[in-house]
Amino acid sequence: MTDDSKNSEEQEINQGSSKDETPSSIYLISYPKIVFLYPTLFVSLVAAIFMSIAGESALIGGNREHMAEIMALLFLGVFGLNLTVLAFDFPRTTSLTLLFLGAALFMGAWMLIRFNPDIVPPLTNFLKGLRPWANSQMYWLFSIILGLIFVGVAISVRFDYWEVKGNELLHHHGFLSDLERFAAPNLKIDKEISDIFEYILLRSGRLVLHPRNEPRAIVLDNVPFISRKEKQITRMLGALQVQVRQDST
Repeated sequence: MTDDSKNSEEQEINQGSSKDETPSSIYLISYPKIVFLYPTLFVSLVAAIFMSIAGESALIGGNREHMAEIMALLFLGVFGLNLTVLAFDFPRTTSLTLLFLGAALFMGAWMLIRFNPDIVPPLTNFLKGLRPWANSQMYWLFSIILGLIFVGVAISVRFDYWEVKGNELLHHHGFLSDLERFAAPNLKIDKEISDIFEYILLRSGRLVLHPRNEPRAIVLDNVPFISRKEKQITRMLGALQVQVRQDST
């Protein structure tokens, strides 16, 4: 075997070991559901920038009025979908069934009205008269308000989070950095993904921790990247158990 092949194999082994390496601390943060509104914030910023650049041409009667109406419909559609995600839980099978059913009904109704505009005259007239519009100030104000809320959430979670470190589970909370300690060995972990859309948006779910000698379980909702966190904790606890057994022998 040549030296180059040996070096390449060593690099692959080192890369594999670095990927499987468990961090010394694993932070668990439970976010409020408003963080799932980030698609609405993004669309609102895009609409605000477009309306600001278009200027008077995007006003009612301008040559870009139609584009302004499309931006308003897009904003309202994304905002409505985001509110639906916040209001309801969509289990995996039920949500997918409703999604495909809703898409099929929408496409069928749209094609029916598109090729037969006189089949339902009131509905056709309603769709033709549906022309929402908003100026750049509305989009900018909405983005600023929602952005400030996001900043407030980012600050508040820094005063209430959990940390898995070594052989203990730590709860940091309060403005004075109050600390609670729980024993990490024999820690039982339950991962729950009750809403598929929340999982798609932030890979989030519910993490239930059962510390040893604790009567109540610790429930953390809306933990981002929950699958990766669960694997890291499982790997850390497994390494700790192996180390304890080796030391005991």
